[in-house]
Amino acid sequence: MNERLAASTSPYLRDHASNPVAWFAWGVDAFDEARRRDVPVLVSIGYSTCHWCHVMARESFADAQTAAEIDDGFVAIKVDREEHPEVDAAYLAAAAAFTPSLGWPLTVFTTPEGRPFFAGTYFPPEPRGGVPAFRQVLAAVREAWTQRREQVDGTGAAILDALAEVRSAELVAHPIPTREELASAAAAIAEREDREFGGFGGGDGPKFPVATALRFLQTSATGEASLVATRALAAMAGSELRDPVEGGFFRYATRRDWSVPHYERMLTDNAQLLDVAVAEGDDASARGIAGFLCDVLQQPSGGFGAAQDSESWIDGERSEGGYYQRPDRAGLEPPRVDGKVVTGWNGLAIGALARAGARLGESGWIESARWAADSVIETNATDAGILVRASLDEIPSRAAATLADYGQFAGGLVALAVSTGEVAYAVRARELVDACADGTPPGGGDPVLVAQGIGAPDAASDGDEPSGIAALADAALSLWRLGAGEPYRALAERLVAGHAAPALAQPFAHGALLRAAAQLATPPRQVVVVAADHDDPLVRTAFGVEADVVVAVTPEQAIEWSDRGFELFDGKTMQNARTTAYDCRDFACRLPTTDAAELTH
Repeated sequence: MNERLAASTSPYLRDHASNPVAWFAWGVDAFDEARRRDVPVLVSIGYSTCHWCHVMARESFADAQTAAEIDDGFVAIKVDREEHPEVDAAYLAAAAAFTPSLGWPLTVFTTPEGRPFFAGTYFPPEPRGGVPAFRQVLAAVREAWTQRREQVDGTGAAILDALAEVRSAELVAHPIPTREELASAAAAIAEREDREFGGFGGGDGPKFPVATALRFLQTSATGEASLVATRALAAMAGSELRDPVEGGFFRYATRRDWSVPHYERMLTDNAQLLDVAVAEGDDASARGIAGFLCDVLQQPSGGFGAAQDSESWIDGERSEGGYYQRPDRAGLEPPRVDGKVVTGWNGLAIGALARAGARLGESGWIESARWAADSVIETNATDAGILVRASLDEIPSRAAATLADYGQFAGGLVALAVSTGEVAYAVRARELVDACADGTPPGGGDPVLVAQGIGAPDAASDGDEPSGIAALADAALSLWRLGAGEPYRALAERLVAGHAAPALAQPFAHGALLRAAAQLATPPRQVVVVAADHDDPLVRTAFGVEADVVVAVTPEQAIEWSDRGFELFDGKTMQNARTTAYDCRDFACRLPTTDAAELTH
């Protein structure tokens, strides 16, 4: 048993602890050992619910002869991409120089100084379809290291220089996009719609939900483009991509008609799709997703696990998707949940459940969000308030939190504060945003990469989740709408302006950032209801209106919000001892009302 991996807070690394390979976890020790032995480093990156990562592990890393060749000629590092997203992003960028087929497992060879000089993805145990066997790759890399060292060093230096050049390229500030520019960006995304089956893309390639793009369309699309998100959700909800028994959506479909899904279910996808479903008024999908989050992914500690595997054991054999293909699952062992509690991803789920619970009157969802938030605050933060990336079984990881962790978790806490009326969550969110006011997380990034001078290109694009820039801008805007002050809007403007040009040029890859831009371009509507009882009809009516902020507080809570610096709550009281709503639109506030009908028009 490899104790270095067995003691990890990553289920993925723990799975590899029984391999005959002498794996190191990510850190300086592995590179120090490579320098001592003067051998290259093999960095293998994957995650616990990755099917082809499992396959390569069974075929190669569990094979004693292959392991002996690895240990003899290399220092091997196993990395969980979900625990170390910066490492993954840096090596993905480097791998692009060697292969157009990026993905996981990611296999990278570096010098002892960390400079990548060759990379690929999955390598089979025997040559297949033009892809060399993994042991052939090992032999070729070892031969290059010993016989053509200058060429290897030159390649590594060139890759490092190229990455540095990309990172140092100055972004040209762009004014905050206008409504017309945002509508054009939404139309450009809509043009990618698969008109026959909904969603984006066609051909024979995989098809993903791309929730970041759908959320932007729900905000800014007009005319025919405004129906793209509606059609996409309806198509996915009625397809094999959705689990009709336990709820929730699978990662992606391998076919254009949303059939033959890849059966892993991710926290990031489902948290965002919950927001999509609520915005579309698809209560059935929303309830299915919420049930999956609370019943399947939520851990005993309260935090949400990262994902559920695509594979399970059926009749003594590993089966991908077999569990989901049987309508009667009684007696079947469900696929394993990766119980790793990722800080930012929990923020996405906390926010989505808090918003959905308030909108649909499901207090249990809000309590699940609260439980998760309290758990992450307790476990995934140091005594000084600095976040870590993740935890497992209430043991914090040594991996530093990313900018996305700070932004996504802060956004979730603001939503929870709004749905519960408890200002403490908003105060904690404000502290997290303040810690990243310069656009970087405390500590400045992964210390090993920083020491090696290696990093990824600017990570402002949105793929399967909002980028750090977009999430921080959204959290800052949410605080501003609650009256935290103009500096928070200024921060959001600065973040968006710094990345608006590439976002408008490639809108499909920047849905979350453009959604933040859309919120900047539109005057907010803020509704505050002061009530002794949150079950009051006026409160329920308020949570059903379309507004940027709807918050219900008791008179005592309103005073506390005001005292903690949220000026939206200044002077908000019950009128004549009756539940009272305050409705502010386009930077102007209407007279207080006790009539629910006045909120709906």
